Amino acid sequence: MYNHIIWDFDGTLFDTYPVMANVFREALKEQKIEEPVEEIIKQLRVSISTALKYYEEKYQITSEFISNYQKRRIEAELELSRPFDGIQEICKYIHSTNRKNYLFTHRGESSIILLKKYGLVDYFTDFITSKQGFERKPSPYAINYLLNKHNMIHSESIMIGDRELDLLSGKNAKISACYFTEGNDNNNYADYTINDFQQLYTII
Repeated sequence: MYNHIIWDFDGTLFDTYPVMANVFREALKEQKIEEPVEEIIKQLRVSISTALKYYEEKYQITSEFISNYQKRRIEAELELSRPFDGIQEICKYIHSTNRKNYLFTHRGESSIILLKKYGLVDYFTDFITSKQGFERKPSPYAINYLLNKHNMIHSESIMIGDRELDLLSGKNAKISACYFTEGNDNNNYADYTINDFQQLYTII
Protein backbone atom coordinates (compact mmCIF):
# COMPACT_ATOMS: atom_id res chain seq x y z
CA MET A 1 0.00 0.00 0.00
CA TYR A 2 1.15 3.53 -0.79
CA ASN A 3 0.43 6.16 1.84
CA HIS A 4 2.14 9.05 0.06
CA ILE A 5 1.18 9.87 -3.53
CA ILE A 6 3.18 12.57 -5.32
CA TRP A 7 1.54 13.97 -8.44
CA ASP A 8 2.89 15.79 -11.47
CA PHE A 9 0.48 18.48 -12.73
CA ASP A 10 0.54 19.03 -16.50
CA GLY A 11 -0.55 15.94 -18.39
CA THR A 12 -1.18 14.01 -15.15
CA LEU A 13 -3.61 15.79 -12.85
CA PHE A 14 -4.79 18.27 -15.48
CA ASP A 15 -5.21 17.94 -19.23
CA THR A 16 -3.37 21.18 -20.02
CA TYR A 17 -1.27 20.28 -23.08
CA PRO A 18 -4.07 20.69 -25.66
CA VAL A 19 -4.88 24.13 -24.23
CA MET A 20 -1.23 25.23 -24.26
CA ALA A 21 -0.70 23.84 -27.76
CA ASN A 22 -3.79 25.41 -29.31
CA VAL A 23 -2.90 28.85 -27.97
CA PHE A 24 0.63 28.45 -29.36
CA ARG A 25 -0.69 27.24 -32.72
CA GLU A 26 -3.00 30.26 -32.99
CA ALA A 27 -0.12 32.59 -32.11
CA LEU A 28 2.02 31.00 -34.84
CA LYS A 29 -0.83 31.28 -37.37
CA GLU A 30 -0.96 35.02 -36.71
CA GLN A 31 2.67 35.05 -37.88
CA LYS A 32 1.63 33.09 -41.02
CA ILE A 33 3.27 29.93 -39.63
CA GLU A 34 1.48 26.57 -39.75
CA GLU A 35 2.50 23.92 -37.23
CA PRO A 36 0.58 20.71 -36.36
CA VAL A 37 -0.84 20.80 -32.84
CA GLU A 38 0.45 17.25 -32.27
CA GLU A 39 4.03 18.40 -32.87
CA ILE A 40 3.57 21.34 -30.49
CA ILE A 41 2.25 18.99 -27.79
CA LYS A 42 5.26 16.72 -28.34
CA GLN A 43 7.60 19.65 -27.64
CA LEU A 44 5.56 20.93 -24.69
CA ARG A 45 5.67 17.51 -23.02
CA VAL A 46 9.40 17.99 -22.56
CA SER A 47 8.82 21.43 -21.02
CA ILE A 48 7.45 24.83 -22.01
CA SER A 49 10.96 26.32 -22.02
CA THR A 50 12.22 23.52 -24.29
CA ALA A 51 9.32 24.06 -26.68
CA LEU A 52 9.89 27.81 -26.83
CA LYS A 53 13.60 27.33 -27.48
CA TYR A 54 12.84 24.78 -30.22
CA TYR A 55 10.47 27.15 -32.04
CA GLU A 56 12.72 30.13 -31.45
CA GLU A 57 15.42 28.30 -33.40
CA LYS A 58 13.02 26.87 -35.99
CA TYR A 59 11.05 30.03 -36.79
CA GLN A 60 13.10 32.84 -35.19
CA ILE A 61 10.16 33.84 -32.99
CA THR A 62 10.83 36.97 -30.96
CA SER A 63 10.84 37.66 -27.24
CA GLU A 64 7.72 39.77 -27.81
CA PHE A 65 5.99 36.74 -29.35
CA ILE A 66 6.99 34.58 -26.37
CA SER A 67 5.83 37.16 -23.84
CA ASN A 68 2.48 37.51 -25.62
CA TYR A 69 2.09 33.72 -25.80
CA GLN A 70 2.81 33.26 -22.11
CA LYS A 71 0.17 35.83 -21.18
CA ARG A 72 -2.46 34.27 -23.46
CA ARG A 73 -1.52 30.75 -22.34
CA ILE A 74 -2.06 31.49 -18.66
CA GLU A 75 -5.41 33.15 -19.37
CA ALA A 76 -6.56 30.20 -21.49
CA GLU A 77 -5.34 27.60 -18.99
CA LEU A 78 -7.23 29.16 -16.11
CA GLU A 79 -10.38 29.25 -18.21
CA LEU A 80 -10.20 25.99 -20.16
CA SER A 81 -7.95 23.46 -18.36
CA ARG A 82 -9.72 20.56 -16.65
CA PRO A 83 -8.67 17.66 -14.43
CA PHE A 84 -8.50 14.31 -16.18
CA ASP A 85 -11.50 12.03 -15.71
CA GLY A 86 -11.28 10.27 -12.36
CA ILE A 87 -8.81 12.68 -10.76
CA GLN A 88 -11.27 14.29 -8.37
CA GLU A 89 -12.48 10.89 -7.20
CA ILE A 90 -9.05 9.30 -6.70
CA CYS A 91 -7.64 12.34 -4.86
CA LYS A 92 -10.70 12.40 -2.60
CA TYR A 93 -10.37 8.64 -2.02
CA ILE A 94 -6.70 8.95 -1.04
CA HIS A 95 -7.52 11.78 1.35
CA SER A 96 -10.54 9.99 2.85
CA THR A 97 -8.46 6.87 3.58
CA ASN A 98 -6.01 8.90 5.70
CA ARG A 99 -3.31 8.94 3.06
CA LYS A 100 -1.58 11.95 1.55
CA ASN A 101 -1.52 13.65 -1.86
CA TYR A 102 1.39 15.93 -2.77
CA LEU A 103 2.03 18.12 -5.81
CA PHE A 104 5.42 18.33 -7.53
CA THR A 105 5.40 20.51 -10.65
CA HIS A 106 7.66 22.85 -12.60
CA ARG A 107 4.61 25.09 -13.01
CA GLY A 108 4.11 28.13 -10.79
CA GLU A 109 1.19 29.18 -8.62
CA SER A 110 -1.32 28.68 -11.45
CA SER A 111 -1.31 25.01 -10.44
CA ILE A 112 -2.65 25.93 -7.00
CA ILE A 113 -5.26 28.23 -8.55
CA LEU A 114 -6.54 25.40 -10.75
CA LEU A 115 -6.60 22.94 -7.85
CA LYS A 116 -8.69 25.45 -5.91
CA LYS A 117 -10.99 26.08 -8.87
CA TYR A 118 -11.92 22.40 -9.06
CA GLY A 119 -12.16 21.80 -5.32
CA LEU A 120 -9.03 19.65 -5.16
CA VAL A 121 -6.67 21.75 -3.08
CA ASP A 122 -7.93 20.50 0.31
CA TYR A 123 -7.09 16.92 -0.67
CA PHE A 124 -3.39 17.85 -0.84
CA THR A 125 -0.95 17.95 2.06
CA ASP A 126 1.91 19.87 0.43
CA PHE A 127 2.89 21.56 -2.82
CA ILE A 128 6.19 21.90 -4.66
CA THR A 129 5.98 24.47 -7.48
CA SER A 130 8.56 26.59 -9.28
CA LYS A 131 8.16 29.12 -6.46
CA GLN A 132 10.33 27.04 -4.10
CA GLY A 133 13.24 27.04 -6.55
CA PHE A 134 14.20 23.36 -6.32
CA GLU A 135 16.29 21.77 -9.06
CA ARG A 136 14.13 20.64 -11.95
CA LYS A 137 13.17 17.02 -12.54
CA PRO A 138 14.72 14.47 -12.82
CA SER A 139 16.58 15.77 -9.77
CA PRO A 140 15.39 13.98 -6.62
CA TYR A 141 15.89 16.99 -4.33
CA ALA A 142 12.28 18.17 -4.20
CA ILE A 143 11.01 14.66 -3.49
CA ASN A 144 13.72 14.15 -0.87
CA TYR A 145 12.53 17.39 0.74
CA LEU A 146 8.99 16.00 0.94
CA LEU A 147 10.24 12.65 2.23
CA ASN A 148 12.14 14.32 5.05
CA LYS A 149 9.56 16.97 5.89
CA HIS A 150 6.68 14.51 6.19
CA ASN A 151 8.63 11.50 7.52
CA MET A 152 7.61 9.48 4.50
CA ILE A 153 8.74 5.87 4.21
CA HIS A 154 10.28 5.24 0.79
CA SER A 155 8.44 1.96 0.21
CA GLU A 156 5.12 3.68 0.94
CA SER A 157 5.71 6.56 -1.50
CA ILE A 158 5.06 6.82 -5.24
CA MET A 159 5.53 9.46 -7.95
CA ILE A 160 2.90 9.64 -10.71
CA GLY A 161 3.66 11.42 -13.98
CA ASP A 162 3.29 11.39 -17.75
CA ARG A 163 6.94 11.99 -18.69
CA GLU A 164 10.16 10.08 -18.23
CA LEU A 165 11.65 12.88 -16.15
CA ASP A 166 8.73 12.54 -13.68
CA LEU A 167 9.49 8.86 -13.29
CA LEU A 168 13.23 9.46 -12.99
CA SER A 169 12.75 12.04 -10.25
CA GLY A 170 10.92 9.35 -8.29
CA LYS A 171 13.44 6.60 -9.02
CA ASN A 172 16.35 8.94 -8.20
CA ALA A 173 14.70 9.53 -4.81
CA LYS A 174 14.38 5.73 -4.41
CA ILE A 175 10.59 5.63 -4.44
CA SER A 176 8.17 3.92 -6.83
CA ALA A 177 7.10 5.47 -10.12
CA CYS A 178 3.80 5.22 -11.99
CA TYR A 179 3.60 6.21 -15.66
CA PHE A 180 0.35 7.75 -16.89
CA THR A 181 0.01 7.51 -20.66
CA GLU A 182 -2.97 8.15 -22.88
CA GLY A 183 -1.57 5.65 -25.37
CA ASN A 184 -0.22 2.11 -25.06
CA ASP A 185 3.46 2.96 -24.68
CA ASN A 186 5.61 1.80 -21.79
CA ASN A 187 8.61 3.24 -19.99
CA ASN A 188 11.53 1.30 -18.57
CA TYR A 189 11.63 3.47 -15.45
CA ALA A 190 8.01 2.80 -14.50
CA ASP A 191 7.05 0.33 -11.81
CA TYR A 192 3.46 0.67 -13.00
CA THR A 193 1.81 1.93 -16.18
CA ILE A 194 -1.77 3.19 -16.39
CA ASN A 195 -3.89 4.86 -19.06
CA ASP A 196 -6.97 5.32 -16.89
CA PHE A 197 -7.05 6.54 -13.30
CA GLN A 198 -9.46 3.75 -12.34
CA GLN A 199 -6.44 1.45 -12.65
CA LEU A 200 -4.72 3.36 -9.86
CA TYR A 201 -7.05 1.99 -7.18
CA THR A 202 -5.53 -1.48 -7.51
CA ILE A 203 -1.99 -0.06 -7.26
CA ILE A 204 -2.27 2.21 -4.25
